[in-house]
Amino acid sequence: MNASLISLEISVIGLGLVLMLADLFMPAERRKFLGYAAIAALGVLLLASFAGCGSCSLTGTAFHGAFVNDGLSLFFKRLFIIAAILVLFVAVEFSDRLTAISEYYSLIVFALAGMLFAASANDFAMLFVSIELITITFYVLVSFQRNKLASLEAGVKYLILGALSSAFMIFGIALIWGTTGQLNFTELAAVASQFADSKIFLLGVLLVLVGLGFKIAAFPFQIWAPDVYQGAPTPTTAFLAIGSKAAGFVLLMRFLFSAIPSITHSHALSTMLIIVSGITILYGNLCALPQRNLKRLLAYSSISHAGYLLLGVAALNANGQAAILYYLAGYLFTVLAAFLVIALVLRQLETEDVSGLAGLNQRSPLLAATLTIAMVSLAGIPPLAGFFGKFLLLKSVVEAAQTTGNPGYYCLLFTALVGVVISLYYYFNVVRAIYWSKEPKDVSPIEMSGAAKLTAWLCIAGIFALGLFPNAVLNFALLAVGGLK
Repeated sequence: MNASLISLEISVIGLGLVLMLADLFMPAERRKFLGYAAIAALGVLLLASFAGCGSCSLTGTAFHGAFVNDGLSLFFKRLFIIAAILVLFVAVEFSDRLTAISEYYSLIVFALAGMLFAASANDFAMLFVSIELITITFYVLVSFQRNKLASLEAGVKYLILGALSSAFMIFGIALIWGTTGQLNFTELAAVASQFADSKIFLLGVLLVLVGLGFKIAAFPFQIWAPDVYQGAPTPTTAFLAIGSKAAGFVLLMRFLFSAIPSITHSHALSTMLIIVSGITILYGNLCALPQRNLKRLLAYSSISHAGYLLLGVAALNANGQAAILYYLAGYLFTVLAAFLVIALVLRQLETEDVSGLAGLNQRSPLLAATLTIAMVSLAGIPPLAGFFGKFLLLKSVVEAAQTTGNPGYYCLLFTALVGVVISLYYYFNVVRAIYWSKEPKDVSPIEMSGAAKLTAWLCIAGIFALGLFPNAVLNFALLAVGGLK
């Protein structure tokens, strides 16, 4: 076993333990600054990965092939670390509404550790352990505001439905192992085609997809998202929206394209992916139309974006896989920009209604611009990251349609375009509330800390950089998916 390959994960777990222990020695009024210490530590790890230091510069396998370091894992590990850094910035700004803030920081870091392991999972045992580490930490993070009934209710719902999805997944893994005798993805790929007619094996595949579908909030396993997004603390919701979703997609890609590629490229499974993608897009967008609660609106938006990301999966080609990675990178900055504004603007209100944004352009031009740019990017308007991400995903579907001649891809393309048109209404309804609301009740300035301003500018820069200069990330994404089938 090459233990050096997991040095990044060990460092992150160590950081989480240090944050928990530091709580014992720091005065209560200074515990907020542990968040900045965690940000600095993760920043060092991120820079080390770009400098070619540590485990991120190594390739190979550990734990008898269950853990793999390759281009795909490197891309997602950097994505997860950047997401955790930005979420910690939001958490610091939100800390006045949380008790036991150091434990909250440490749980974010432990969830990050699970995501890092998920990025390198090449075995069902590693897949299940990593996804459970992520999910269990989110059980606590979602219900962290114990004095709020909505947070406790969200935590209970997430716990029950999360446990149910885990049960489906572990049963599916048991059926696959019982049929093939393999848990390792590489070894399973070599024999999967022999079991293409086995109903037990195919049932196992379906049950694993059910479990992963819950993690990415794809139809029909999305019912938890609106209530959990609404009830959870805003930083938790932000991390769920990008970190948990991205972890679900890297595991989905590993499973479909590394473990069972021969089954994935079959007509039955590809058709199922087309149908699920299309329904998820329509469901998320149509349900978002009447929403007035901002977090609930972004929950349904997140469901629709899971559908858009599934376009790249359903396309079954390298361009679609690379488009998923690029889209997640753009979605990272976009969704965290939106939740930063929600955390700062609505934290003193009793409601998270869209009407609370009235007069925001007068109260804080920077926050108004940040949320506007985020909404415009989510809608897919050029020249922002959201537009180019959707363009790449739709392009991969067109390529699949031309290659296979399957009319289902043309139906999926039409459905995705309809979804984009529908989304324009509710995204621009938020923008309208910012700039054109009548007689805002509160026009007092919103004070922003230096860290909040930095986070807002980082998100804006990321959205524009990925939209205007996509080649760097896209080329890296193409290299990252080179090992997939």
